[in-house]
Amino acid sequence: MTDRAAALAVALALDVAVGEVGGAWHPVALAGRVLDVTYRPWRRRDPATAFAGGAAALAAGVVLAAVLGWGAERLGGPRFTRALLRGALLKQTFSVRRLLEEGAGVADSLERGRLEQARLRLGALVSRPTGGLSSELCASAAIESLAENVTDSIAAPLVFYSLLGLPAAAAYRIVNTADAMFGYGGEMEWLGKSAARLDDVLNWVPSRLAALVLTGAALILSGPAAAGSAWRIWRQDGPRTASPNAGRPMAAMAGALGRRLEKRGHYTLGAGCPAPVPADVRAALRLTGLAAGLLAAGAVLWEARR
Repeated sequence: MTDRAAALAVALALDVAVGEVGGAWHPVALAGRVLDVTYRPWRRRDPATAFAGGAAALAAGVVLAAVLGWGAERLGGPRFTRALLRGALLKQTFSVRRLLEEGAGVADSLERGRLEQARLRLGALVSRPTGGLSSELCASAAIESLAENVTDSIAAPLVFYSLLGLPAAAAYRIVNTADAMFGYGGEMEWLGKSAARLDDVLNWVPSRLAALVLTGAALILSGPAAAGSAWRIWRQDGPRTASPNAGRPMAAMAGALGRRLEKRGHYTLGAGCPAPVPADVRAALRLTGLAAGLLAAGAVLWEARR
């Protein structure tokens, strides 16, 4: 087994065993605070200045993350120690267990009829306001987030690691974090535009891979009819979101479940299907877990044959 394959195996094992640790000291949380500081001087500036400042702050974060990843890959020492260190660092670029735990928390609250609790728990998965969501819209939002995170939290980090190693996976996580923090409209539109556009470019292939793997997971779990529906609605509704990427896995998930996924005023995926119920969140968790397993297995096999 190569060094990179060993590090990947360690990272996957850590995710399964312990999930996320560190709280405010988690590397992604630290990166978020650093990004907030570096972006802060460029807020409320004219569009050109905000764009240039945001791009410079993003570039600095990306370069720093890539250099740290490059240095970690070149540390010496016993092979076992190297695998542990690199695996621990790689683990910080993706998250499966935490994603499934948060989704399961929403499902549990909805199943128990605790709508307010479900809305609160949903806040860990989505950026949209959750206070006025009905049970059906809560379920839809949770399912959408699970599907979208197959791209952001699983497929993309594994793809970039498989292609270019730890520096690329770390750099991707910085871009994705900056997009989550600043890549929205309103007063930060120009400040976060570089992060939003670069995130779109980086996620183009992973998002479509995520949709394909979700379709495969539907085939395994529910048979050809579900997989055919996932494929059809992916091709039909995938482009309906403002993001060129987010709609692809979400539409595949809508088709796999045979449910309508909706963000009021923005998009509807699988418009002819019934609205989701709490049990559909559980089904989405199974699809997400299997998709994660397929992606992880593919990445390990890719690395093992290098």
